[in-house]
Amino acid sequence: MIRKLSAAVREFSRNSAIIFVVLFGFVSLFADMTYEGARSIMGPYLKLLGGSAAVVGFVAGFGELVGYAFRIVTGYLADRTKRYWLLTFMGYAINLLAVPFLALTGNWISASILLVVERFGKSIRTPARDAMLSYARSRVGSGWTYGLHEAMDQVGAVLGPVIVAGVLYFRNGDYRLAFAVLLLPALVSLTLVLVGRILYPRPSELEVNQLEVDAKGLGRGYWLYLAAVGCIALGFADFPLLAYHFQTKGMFSESMIPILYAAAMAVDALSALFFGWLYDRVGVKSLIIAALASCAFAPLAFLGGAPAAWAGVIVWGIGMGWQESIMRSVISDMAPRDRRASAFGIFNAGYGVFWFAGSWALGSLYDLSLAGGFSLAALSAISVAVQIVAVPIYIYLTMSGRRADRIQT
Repeated sequence: MIRKLSAAVREFSRNSAIIFVVLFGFVSLFADMTYEGARSIMGPYLKLLGGSAAVVGFVAGFGELVGYAFRIVTGYLADRTKRYWLLTFMGYAINLLAVPFLALTGNWISASILLVVERFGKSIRTPARDAMLSYARSRVGSGWTYGLHEAMDQVGAVLGPVIVAGVLYFRNGDYRLAFAVLLLPALVSLTLVLVGRILYPRPSELEVNQLEVDAKGLGRGYWLYLAAVGCIALGFADFPLLAYHFQTKGMFSESMIPILYAAAMAVDALSALFFGWLYDRVGVKSLIIAALASCAFAPLAFLGGAPAAWAGVIVWGIGMGWQESIMRSVISDMAPRDRRASAFGIFNAGYGVFWFAGSWALGSLYDLSLAGGFSLAALSAISVAVQIVAVPIYIYLTMSGRRADRIQT
């Protein structure tokens, strides 16, 4: 009887953890409908308002820098205050409600400010949210938790650009209406966050061995891993620059570019599920496979015609999928329980600094190519080479993990 009762309790706890992950998946689904719908057209929109390729690269990169850098602070606050739900709701509110205000902009400066504000909102809510998800991952697996969350996230990232594309197509390129329509999914997402707060007021109770307190700091492997992730971010262009290139070369129509982004997000979702599954089975080795699979997006997107551009967008989507899923899985497994939000915050801040530097540099190099002072082939080669640097570090971490396992046994 005791064994049956214990098994029933474990099964209930596991199902509760699954429901929690799925609920947050729906929060992210509607959130991504909002801000990914907007981001799918930000490159062409900034160009329409008078922004150059360097402006697009700078704004996209600076927005990511703000969105990642402040996570050091918000992660620390989440760990110290344990106000995970408050920070999550505040962040989502700023993140999502900035998007409909883009309908009121009249120049690239005001649009750029709102884009940065949107990213700032994301910096507030992400460490707290990821820490809450990490409590559930101890019952259902790190790869599965973050892979499923990212997959549902990207369903919204597909639907948002499709909605935007429909508005642009049927309303003759009315960007303002496209941004205004995105208010509805933003409100649904915020409502679901409140539902989660009611159903799971103390998400830390989902974690196995929740009474255990870790006093350890962030080890050497964490910082090596952060360096490898920085290499990936440095060479990985943001989609607005790809969209700017497609429009500059006249490769796709105005309404087709959001469809390209939607396709990338669909691939992102499938990639997240696959690499999440793979991570739960082979660990850090999955990062090596992922990095090699996604580093070739730049040559395909920048050097070929429309078919190669499609292939480049698909490969770019593969890269986004594993970066948004198993990158977080590694942190949740590496970090001590009581420093997990801080670990996510530091990790994301470092990622954002390198993303900003890479986006700005690649955008500037693209401008030079338009002026005849640089080649797109060289730009693509730089992108691939910088990302490949991460692979030896992943190999070292894999070998270090094996040695640690042998010592423990």
